Order: sequence, then structure tokens, then C-alpha cells
Amino acid sequence: MDREKQKRIRRSKEKKEGNKKNKKIKAIMVIMAVIVMGIIGYIANDYIILDKNKNINLVINNRNVTLNLKKPIMIEKEEIYISKQDIGNFFDKYIYEEKQNNQIVTTYDSKIAELSLENNKIRINGTNKDTYAHAIKREDTIYIPIQEMQEIYGIEIEYKAEAKVVAIDSIAREQKKAIIAKDVAVKSSTRIIAKTIDRVKKGSYVIVISDENGYAKIRTESGKIGYVKSNKIANTVVVRESIEKEEQNKEKINLVWDYFSTYAKAPNRTGEKMEGVNVVSPAFFHLDSNGELQENVGDKGQAYIEWAHSNGYKVWPMVQNAGEGMLTVTSEIMNDYNKRQKLIEEIFAVCVKYKLDGINIDFENMKQEDKNLFSRFIIELTPRLKSIGLNVSVDVTAPDGSETWSLCFDRHVIGDVADYIVFMAYDQYGASSNKSGTTAGYDWVKVSLKKFLDTEEIKSEKIILAIPLYTRLWTENINGEIVKQSPVSIKSIEKVIPKDLGKKWDDNLRQYYVEYTEGSNIKKMWIEDEKSLKEKISLVTEYNLGGVASWAKDMETENFWSFLQKCLTLK
Repeated sequence: MDREKQKRIRRSKEKKEGNKKNKKIKAIMVIMAVIVMGIIGYIANDYIILDKNKNINLVINNRNVTLNLKKPIMIEKEEIYISKQDIGNFFDKYIYEEKQNNQIVTTYDSKIAELSLENNKIRINGTNKDTYAHAIKREDTIYIPIQEMQEIYGIEIEYKAEAKVVAIDSIAREQKKAIIAKDVAVKSSTRIIAKTIDRVKKGSYVIVISDENGYAKIRTESGKIGYVKSNKIANTVVVRESIEKEEQNKEKINLVWDYFSTYAKAPNRTGEKMEGVNVVSPAFFHLDSNGELQENVGDKGQAYIEWAHSNGYKVWPMVQNAGEGMLTVTSEIMNDYNKRQKLIEEIFAVCVKYKLDGINIDFENMKQEDKNLFSRFIIELTPRLKSIGLNVSVDVTAPDGSETWSLCFDRHVIGDVADYIVFMAYDQYGASSNKSGTTAGYDWVKVSLKKFLDTEEIKSEKIILAIPLYTRLWTENINGEIVKQSPVSIKSIEKVIPKDLGKKWDDNLRQYYVEYTEGSNIKKMWIEDEKSLKEKISLVTEYNLGGVASWAKDMETENFWSFLQKCLTLK
């Protein structure tokens, strides 16, 4: 083959390969053009769609939560309605329909409100007010007029009708505003290619959510949230300062119950000092057989309060339901909303009357089926007392045991709502036990405490660990049957058991055990002393609990309070 022919063949091949290459390049360019046009179209379409929302968007504290709504927002006669389910999700998880009076009951921080389903009325912390709207039902869904709830939830509301955006802001949160320096497109993100979600003209005001890395996250006047470059905003000012809640108790609680029955007068504590104690809980209040709140204060009780305050002790009196027939009486109150509210108002009144600092709810022996209703009582009581700056503490037993002693408490709800939940970590083997045993073994206390933390999911700083300043002396016959048992205060133990009696240490219970014969019977005691109590008190530090409580005053040894204070300060 001559050279010319070879050249022609080579040129032909190169031409074909060049054509193929050009076709590939053109194809790639077409694809890229389609992608770019698609992006541009997507941006443009998205901008149009956002200006023509089918459903109303909800923005809470500068976060668009529309996708989390259970039901669409309704607008009727210029009133904005949000479903009860969504109110529960965003504001009050304990909101409920109270059918006895055909109303909605909602609690938030220091307010309890009753909103009618029939007429334009609302009751806030015991005071009636007229409203422009009431709760309504639509196809088995309850809707709440959110503008009527601004005082309760501490919010302010704006409705941007053209953009179909409802913006809700907490008045306790900081808010910053700025001026747009020049016309700008607000983008959905800080990426190079991002959707335009709004256009803002020079001189417009915007809310500044954040400003970092050269971009400001803003909320426009139409309620839309997006990004602009930081140099597009000017004159950022704080228009509302954040309101920080003042911590009521900055130190661990060291409480002692001062029990003197429901009829005995308060003791004269003049001249007494309890080192490290910062709360006393005297037996001032109890329910009678008719469910009425009875006082046991009088002149001596008022003198007791003056003594406590003069020594720097806060006063959280007990409210008890102890006594015969109280299972039924308590159940009747819990099952009747009006009776619950009557009791709450009575507790509120005595707290104001005696200038108390808190209250200690000590309801025991309740029906298991009333568990949720007792929780409702605490849910409704707590904001009422918070409104005057009082603490609410609730006593509960270990999360196991009988229906009326243990299963009657929803510890998770109580621990969530009340300021403190008090774990009465004693009577592991109590007066009704058919077997002798320890009052409070360390292993049992720790396992129970971990249930509070892990299973019930209660914040550790809200748990007060209550310890016993007593034990029990058990008497068994030759067949191992219990003849009797007697409570013995820790200050009297050495007087009750024989001197020079050999004590055996139990590593699991972390306390001493003694056993001896008396006639034909066997005496047994699991001793509570400084060594055993120190082991239990150590759990307060180990789990960062809210504090300790002691049952009860006058059972302690001479130097117990200084001992307890040292235990709480040990790291």
C-alpha cells in the first residue's frame, strides 16, 4: 500500500474519532444544560410554591415545625386554632379534656388554666376571665384558640396571612432585630446553589437568629426562615432580653421531717440548731374522714415557723392522708376534678396564710387504679404553688411492692412535674411484713434508686433520698414465726440490745446484724448507725441526687446533724 493511501486511511480514522469525541462533549454539555435549567426551574418553582402555601406554616421560636403538626392549623373568624395534640406536643404534654365540666385543662410553668368548650370563658390560677373564643371540636379533634393562651404559655403570636405563616415566640427568649442594607434574596442554605425562599427589600426589618461564618440566619417579615450574607444586614440590636429562671435551691436539700401526730401541738424548738439542715417538714396538715384539709398549726406552730426561719430553715410542711378510711376518702378526691381543685385552693390558702416556703405531699395507701389521677393532682397543684414561688415535693415508695403501697405512683410523671420526688428508702421489711428483715439494706436502696434513674427516667437532681433514723427489733418464736416487731430509734439501739453483743457485718446490706435469745424467743435486729447510714448517704453524691431527707426528728443521736453534713460534703 502506497504512502498516500495510508495517509488517507489515517486521516479518515482521526476524523471519525474526532467526531465521536465532539458528540460526547455535546452530549455532556446538553446534560449539564438540562441539569442547570432544572435547578433554575426548581428554584423558581419553589419560590412560587412557598408564596402559595396550601397549608398554614407554623414557626415556633424561629423553627419551622409544620412537618411535625398532627393536624392542620385552622383559621376561623380571625381566630387561630391549633389542635390539642399539637398543643400537647409543643407546649403542654399534660393538657387534657376534663369532661366533668366540659373544659380543657392546661398547665405551664406557674399557671393552670381551664378553657371552656361551651362559652368564651377561661380560668387562670383561680381567676375567671372573658375570652374572644373557646375551644372547639371538629370531627373528634379538639382545637385550642392559641391567641387566648398567650398569657398561660408566655408567648406572642403573629399571623402573616399573605404568606400563610403563624409565628410564635416565647417572651422569655432573647430576640434580635436588624435592618436589611440592600435588596436581597433569602436562601434556604449557605450552599453555592440554594433555593430562594424570600426576597427582602432594603430597609426591611428582620429577626436575626444567628450570625456566623459570614452568613446570617434570619426570619423575614413574612415569617420565612433563611440565610443572607452577613454584610447584607445592619444595626443588629437586642429588642428583648432572655429571662433566666432563678434557681430556687442552689445547694443540696437536707430535710428533716418533724412528726408530732395530727393532734399534738408543734414542739418548742427554741435554742435548737441542726447543723447542715436547710428544710424542716412539720406535721401541720392532714385530710380528715370527710376529705377536708385540717390544720395543726396554732400559736405553737407559728412559733415553730418563726424559729425555723430565724435559723435559716425553709418550711415545707407535710400534707398527709394518714388515718382510717383514707383509702376511700383519697380516691373520692382524686376522682373528682372539683374536689381536687378545692383541696389545691385550701393548700394554696394555708401556704399564703403561714408564709410557707413549700409543701411536702405525703399521700400513702392509695388505689392503684387512681395512679393517673394522683398524678393529675400533682400536675394541677404544682403550677398553683409555683405562682407564689413555693417548692412542691412528693413522697413515694420504692418502685415495687403492693398495689396500694407502691403501684399507686407514676414516679416518672411526679418526678417530671414536681420540684422534688422524695424516695422513702425504708421499710424494706416493715410493720406489715410476715418475715423479719432489714429496714433499709444498701443493696435494696441502690437497686431501687437506679430504677428511679434508669426505668422511671427521673432527673437525678430532682430526687431526694430519704433515710431512716430507726430500725426494728424483731421477735420470732422457735418455729421462726414473727411474734412481734418494734421500731427502735437509732439513739436508743444501744439501750435496747444487750451490751457486749457480737455484731456481724453484712457486706451486701452494709450494716451490722445481731441475734440473741430471750426466753424461748429469738431477737433479731439489722442495725442502723452512722456506718450504715453513711453508706446510703454516699449514693447522694455518687448519683448527684437533689439531697437527703431524714425520718424523723428526735430519733437522731447527739452528733448526727454534723455527721450528716460531713457526709454530704464528702466527694
